[in-house]
Amino acid sequence: MSESAKPHPPGPPVKGEKTHGSDFSYVGIDAILEQMRRKAMKQGFEFNIMVVGQSGLGKSTLMNTLFKSKVSRKSVQPSPEERIPKTIEIKSVSHDVEEKGVRMKLTVIDTPGFGDHINNENCWQPIMKFINDQYEAYLQEEIHINRKKRIPDSRVHCCIYFIPPTGHCLRPLDVEFMRRLSKVVNIVPVIAKADTLTLEERDDFKQTIREELRANGIDVYPQKEFDEDAEDRIINDKIREMIPFAVVGSDQEYQVNGKKILGRKTKWGTIEVENIAHCEFAYLRDLLIRTHMQNIKDITGSIHYEMYRVRRLNESNGHFTSLPTVEPKTNGLPAEQPAVLQANGVAAQHGALSHEM
Repeated sequence: MSESAKPHPPGPPVKGEKTHGSDFSYVGIDAILEQMRRKAMKQGFEFNIMVVGQSGLGKSTLMNTLFKSKVSRKSVQPSPEERIPKTIEIKSVSHDVEEKGVRMKLTVIDTPGFGDHINNENCWQPIMKFINDQYEAYLQEEIHINRKKRIPDSRVHCCIYFIPPTGHCLRPLDVEFMRRLSKVVNIVPVIAKADTLTLEERDDFKQTIREELRANGIDVYPQKEFDEDAEDRIINDKIREMIPFAVVGSDQEYQVNGKKILGRKTKWGTIEVENIAHCEFAYLRDLLIRTHMQNIKDITGSIHYEMYRVRRLNESNGHFTSLPTVEPKTNGLPAEQPAVLQANGVAAQHGALSHEM
């Protein structure tokens, strides 16, 4: 037998690849999951989270607690004149976070000045403008003839709205902000500094807030109409029953029964941040990071951004070049419409809402 005709020994299996030599019927379709995982690990992930609420509710502390690192903007001691900004400032800080080989670019967007004035009329407008500006920047990158291989994503994926622990009801400011912003971004409301309420007060306050959200037609995340199937609905219904999350934030470490925990120490004991008997921080963390992060990003791209994109392209119909109309095919299928007129079904269904913005 010639050298070229000799059979070559099989090469070593690729790391992570399963061998199915004994399974004659095996094709290998499931290997796509490993390919996707490797590609995602190389590219990394992006997650942009906005925090909104008046000063002193622990926004920066909660962000540091969520990601167990100093990810929020640094606190500086302002001068008396700068203590309350004249207008709402939008400040964002980006960090590269890595855990077990998974890299993520995390951007935390803060809104100092929100709700801190005597007259808070229309204080939601700068935040609405910032969110829409990020959609516009993404849209402008998309419509370039020579687009980037991967468009930088600065769109706000989630907005955590901090409700003061009054124990009574939502303020008009809370209702107006969530009513308007829930149409353009995923809002997750939380009761800040929930350790100032008794368990009975906390439960009553949560129930009151849920009733007010329903009465005002405010659809916070996870939105019921976007549940994909019955399994999703069961999971998300349990989350909706818990909203708003009553949370406590702390980046201080203590020893409790020989175990290191994050918590707040008081005369009466230590409030453990990640203990579900003490507060609902763990449920919020799981929703944002461990179970629903990708879904939050998907809804941002396919629903909120899509609504903005369709509205902008329709408004600027004369300024954007439409794709030529394709003639009807011989099999009787309808002709393809210009790109400007093509709209995501869900976005078209909600188009009317965007005109209020």
